[in-house]
Amino acid sequence: MFKALMTALYSIPAERMAEAKDWYSRAFNIKPYFEEPFYIGFNIAGYELGLLPKETGEAMEQTTGSMPVWGVENIAQTHKALLALGATELEAPSDVGGDILVSRLKDPFGNFLGLIQNPHFPNTNA
Repeated sequence: MFKALMTALYSIPAERMAEAKDWYSRAFNIKPYFEEPFYIGFNIAGYELGLLPKETGEAMEQTTGSMPVWGVENIAQTHKALLALGATELEAPSDVGGDILVSRLKDPFGNFLGLIQNPHFPNTNA
């Protein structure tokens, strides 16, 4: 049986792993707990954010596919802070009903980064 979604993985150009480590450290205000050339891991409120070097032939920028969505307390503030760090806005914070706010961005390395402020899921407002 499933327990929970535990890990969000982001593919990073190998030559930009140090830059990505710094960017995600600033974006989430936390240092990695694990760092090797093949993987950099962050513990975000008990969930894993992992940075992996891109495989040979892997697209440099994500254009389709899944998007990890991170629960935040204040979506407007977090969205603005990520833009200031160099993220690209795909969708400004918007109300999708039931007091749920969402936004979509791309990190400077071409990966999707979603945000959600959801009062109905207590763990997304930690």
